[in-house]
Amino acid sequence: MKAEMDKIVSLSGGESTAELQKYLSSFTNDQLITIITNSAVKGKKVGTMIKGIFKGSPPSSSEGSNRRLLLYQQCIPLCESGDLQTEVAADIIGLLMLETHTLSGASLAQLASLFVEAIKVGNMGSGKSLELFPTVLTALAACEALSYGKGELSGEEYKKQLINSLCSSRWDPHCVIHLTTMFRDVPLSSEELQFLVEKVLRMFSKLDLQEIPPLVYQLLLLSAKGCKKQILDGIVSYFKEQDLHQEEEQKHGESLDLEVQSIPQDQLRHVEGTAILHIVFAIRLDHELGRELLKSFKTSYGDLCPFSIALLLSVARIQRYEEQVFELLKGAIIKSFKDEQLLQGSKFLQDLLPGNCSVAQMILDTVKNSVFGWDHVTQGLVQLGFFLMDTFGPKPGPFGKTTEGSATVARTPTQLACKLGGQVLLQGFKMHEPIRGEILEQVLNRLVTKTASPVNHYLDLFSDIVVSAPMILLESSSKVTETFDHLSYLPLATVQGLLKAIQPLLKVSMSMKDALILVLRKAMFSSQLDGRKSAVTGFLLLLKNFKVLGSLASSQCSQAVSSSQVQVDVHSRYNSAANEAFCLEILSSLRRCLGQQADVRLMLYEGFYDVLRRNSQLASSVMQTLFSQLRRYYEQEPDLLPAVKLESCITAHGDQVYLQEPLAHLVSCTVHCLLWLQNMRQSANSNTGDSDDEDEDEEEGYQSELQTILESMTRRMIKSELEDFELDKSAEFSMGSSVGVKNNIYAVLVMGVYEVLMEYNFIKANYSKSHFEELIELFNRYHKLSEILKEKSGKGRVPSNKMPRSLLSVGFISTLLTVLFRDSTQSREEALSVLRSSGEFVRYSVNVAVQKIQQLEETGHMDGPDGQNADKTFNFLCNMTSVLMWRYTNIPSMVEDAGKKEKRCSLSQLCLEGLLRIFTTCQQRYPDKMAQLLSTMDISEDDVEEDDGNVTEINFFYIRQFQRALFTQINRGEEEFNSKEAQLLVSILSVLSRQLKPSSQQFVQMITWTVKICKETSFEDSAFSKGLLSLLFNLHVFYKSPVSLLLELCQDIHSQLGDIDQDVEVEKQSHFAIVNTKTATTATLLVLSQVVKVLDEVDWLIARKKNQTASDKSVSEEATQAAGQQDPVEKAVTLQLGTLVTALNELVQTALLPGTCTITLLRELTHTYTILTTLYIQVCTSRHCALPARVEKLVKLSGSHLTPQCYSFITYAQIGELSAGADDKKKKKRSEVNTAASLLRETKAIPNLIFSIEQYEKYLITLSKKSKVNLMQYMKLSTSRDFRINAATLDAALQEQDDSQETTESQDAVETQEPKTKKRKQ
Repeated sequence: MKAEMDKIVSLSGGESTAELQKYLSSFTNDQLITIITNSAVKGKKVGTMIKGIFKGSPPSSSEGSNRRLLLYQQCIPLCESGDLQTEVAADIIGLLMLETHTLSGASLAQLASLFVEAIKVGNMGSGKSLELFPTVLTALAACEALSYGKGELSGEEYKKQLINSLCSSRWDPHCVIHLTTMFRDVPLSSEELQFLVEKVLRMFSKLDLQEIPPLVYQLLLLSAKGCKKQILDGIVSYFKEQDLHQEEEQKHGESLDLEVQSIPQDQLRHVEGTAILHIVFAIRLDHELGRELLKSFKTSYGDLCPFSIALLLSVARIQRYEEQVFELLKGAIIKSFKDEQLLQGSKFLQDLLPGNCSVAQMILDTVKNSVFGWDHVTQGLVQLGFFLMDTFGPKPGPFGKTTEGSATVARTPTQLACKLGGQVLLQGFKMHEPIRGEILEQVLNRLVTKTASPVNHYLDLFSDIVVSAPMILLESSSKVTETFDHLSYLPLATVQGLLKAIQPLLKVSMSMKDALILVLRKAMFSSQLDGRKSAVTGFLLLLKNFKVLGSLASSQCSQAVSSSQVQVDVHSRYNSAANEAFCLEILSSLRRCLGQQADVRLMLYEGFYDVLRRNSQLASSVMQTLFSQLRRYYEQEPDLLPAVKLESCITAHGDQVYLQEPLAHLVSCTVHCLLWLQNMRQSANSNTGDSDDEDEDEEEGYQSELQTILESMTRRMIKSELEDFELDKSAEFSMGSSVGVKNNIYAVLVMGVYEVLMEYNFIKANYSKSHFEELIELFNRYHKLSEILKEKSGKGRVPSNKMPRSLLSVGFISTLLTVLFRDSTQSREEALSVLRSSGEFVRYSVNVAVQKIQQLEETGHMDGPDGQNADKTFNFLCNMTSVLMWRYTNIPSMVEDAGKKEKRCSLSQLCLEGLLRIFTTCQQRYPDKMAQLLSTMDISEDDVEEDDGNVTEINFFYIRQFQRALFTQINRGEEEFNSKEAQLLVSILSVLSRQLKPSSQQFVQMITWTVKICKETSFEDSAFSKGLLSLLFNLHVFYKSPVSLLLELCQDIHSQLGDIDQDVEVEKQSHFAIVNTKTATTATLLVLSQVVKVLDEVDWLIARKKNQTASDKSVSEEATQAAGQQDPVEKAVTLQLGTLVTALNELVQTALLPGTCTITLLRELTHTYTILTTLYIQVCTSRHCALPARVEKLVKLSGSHLTPQCYSFITYAQIGELSAGADDKKKKKRSEVNTAASLLRETKAIPNLIFSIEQYEKYLITLSKKSKVNLMQYMKLSTSRDFRINAATLDAALQEQDDSQETTESQDAVETQEPKTKKRKQ
């Protein structure tokens, strides 16, 4: 064979081709094939030989043409067989490519069929020869005619047939990548490209996971031809499916303990990461691709998934897309939270739609997935986290004040979005080392720079970071110490939060502690008051947290750092001595504060008690400090009155008087510290026996001296008259003059001292009658002064019932109310009767309790000892609930009411107010502990296990108690009815009913009861009816859609208020007795607010449907038609709107009073027509078939019932306003202004309504043409835009004018005569 091969090569090098042709003709096909094969396998001179064969086979002769075809047919399988060296195969394919155009049409067709068959059978293993296929197809397309079956086809058509046949056949998974690569070089029409892309995307699931990234890469290159959206959607949906599959496997795996995974998680994540890189790279080169990606997610966030979020965050690294991506994600997150809220608040929507996909969960999944080397995503995650926190964080209130109290549970969509940002950053911080520094730096920067707006959310994040990774933070402690330098310039709240957060670090990092102390010492001498306050805060915090050896154990000693992360014995003997020196040094720094402003001193007094509780070894120093300070203001002479020097407590600057020493707080702090120490000593002595110690003698010394001072103070304060404090009934208390300000300060200080002494004496009294009598004396003095203050401050206004903030401690109030109401111990009976007999004292105690609860509700903590401790404050709530509940249920309010008819509220009502505040506070601040709160009350003395059913039972037990109370109130008749109390009961019921599960039997009972009360109660009390109807609506929404209820209420309102046409008599119907002539206006406004909600839900459903239709365009038309007839959403929307139109039809005919009701109704009618319009546009665009009968019925209803009535109502509203305007001429100017303003508002509402009706009719005309149904037959054209003359009205007006002219003429005659008579007199 070698000889033949050499001869072909030598002949091809010669001049004459005839000899070469002759030599080649001497071979049979089989011989030629053998020569080619051997030559190719050996790889020697194969290129030259093939050139020779081409040279000796002229395409013009049939023999040459056939030989060429034979060469192609032989070489292609050879190249695919894998027997040849790569270079040899590449050379062969290159040579074949050059000669393809010389092949005849028939040969090309044969060759193309060879390729197609090979692909179908799966013989394209290496895909090397596929490079030749595009050249063959291009050559084919250039042919004019080719025989096909029995007829002929043009080359272009033949090519189309081939491609169609190829894409329709089965592909071997190994060929997919080669084929995709090959098609890049084939010219394709858009339909062919789409067909091909669909085919490749379908093959994804059959491929091995490792082959996906290269295929994605090839597809992205192919996207240069078109089908960009389809390719991107396909890739994303493939990974979305894989993720779901993986998730399900994990769930089932956990339940079945299976270790087998069809796709290993790490492998899938790495493949996803690579695919993301490919897509981002492609987008950098082709911005059209980027635009398509963003466009596909803009319409609906339902298409998002963890993979697509990761992809978007990677794309955000390209500068031109950064802003768009974050805006898109922001919109998706907030919309997802809003939709979730809407769904949770409506049973109607829950029944209609399956669960909503949570974008927040997807983002957190993306964070979790990014552990698998997705470095290109982490940067985007950090940006997203801060973007959400910056955008949705709490905003400053008016005048830059922060509006939010301490953190409550995140409830609104914006709060949830802000919380999500924090979660993303916290999880990112824990998982990714490279971004930790940046997160920390950015958080600290924001704490320092955002001084004008609240930074609670950043403080919470920083605190979480410290707790989750203290050792990591120590590595970048320099960043934290840098922040310390700004402490004295930061707002106090920020400083407190920051110091609290870094507290665990101070125990393990000496350098950080030293840096902080230096900064605090400087701050102590700051020129800014806030700076000095920050120093006090910092020092007090250090004192609380560095325990001195031998300090008594306290329940909240120190917030220990999680032991798994750091093991440092912070209380070892080694550092306790150092701690003592360190604490004493701090105390000496703090003593300097006692000469500063009242605010600074106040902070100190409020902090000392906690310091003592955490660090009892400092007792001696703390008590000495307080003692020496107290003696400055205490009158040592035992017989001098008053016992305190008030002059030294104030200071003057110019003509302004300021408080210098918050004396009451000083006494309060001293008393609490003293009482706590005595308690601790007693318990310590009883445990260890008496121990003699010098320290103790010294302690005994100042303790007994303090007791003497307090007793003397009590005695003298009881003796002192108001005149002794330069206060008197006739004294001036106006805040406008310096004398008034001074007297106010004195009064508040004296009242505070009275309160503190009352608490001290109660605790010291040990239930002795004489001591309690002293206590009541103190209270009487306090009460007298507070009454004067109330009276004076209320001059010119209603007397204010607000009492100044009480200094009684939380624990004391809790004990006091318990013994006042519930203590039945025989031995204490006589002493307690002294307190109980003073009604004012009992009332005052309940008032203080309510004040403390209110403070907790608003700020999250209370004043005084233990007020900052969440557990203690919750226990206080539990005790209060129990006591107030007992007092309310066991002493009927009628007993109280019979005694005195006072303007102020009864004690029962105060107790109810307290209970309402407790339940509201608990829901806001401790949402998980509501069951615990209720179970502390007397229902379950034996500890019952708190399962769900039991919790509901307990809750329902209390609901029944309050229902009974309300029922009793209602049965007392309208004369005896106490509206305020009834309103409080309704509010409590609405708070407690939120705890019931809407699916429970109890919830249904609650609704049935509320409906019954509304139907049977007919009191003419609008505030009470408003509360009751609001409760009804709030419950009904969780039960079913409220439209039928609204219809009944609208009929009631219509029959109560009468018709706009006075000649029409309305059929008297009364579904709900609560709606009567007095309460109908209130009911109308409530009904309209519900109408708004229903319309919003319908609007939301239509928009959601529209988005779905947009994304499901690929579904065939027949399918949409079939589904359309049975579409539950469309059916529900039509039914809702139908009932609503009927209800509004009732309201539009009602003679509503001009003003808010009318305007609101006009606005809601406009809203209704707008929604009807959007519904019909939606029907127009999505339907190509007949109009559903239901929709036609709705058009008929709106046309025949609503529209004509709307026009009558517009006329009525305008006449009503004009007549109101006429009457107002007689009134003051102010009412004229009001009428003008309301007229302006009316004029805006009326044109809007007319416009929306006309828009609605315009779209009905379009829909009529499209659906071939005349919908306008139901519409009556309006005359609202026409110039209208009402003949009857005109006659009446003219008649009136004639009459008035006659009277004015006669008056003129009299007036003109009078001057004449005067002239005669002259």
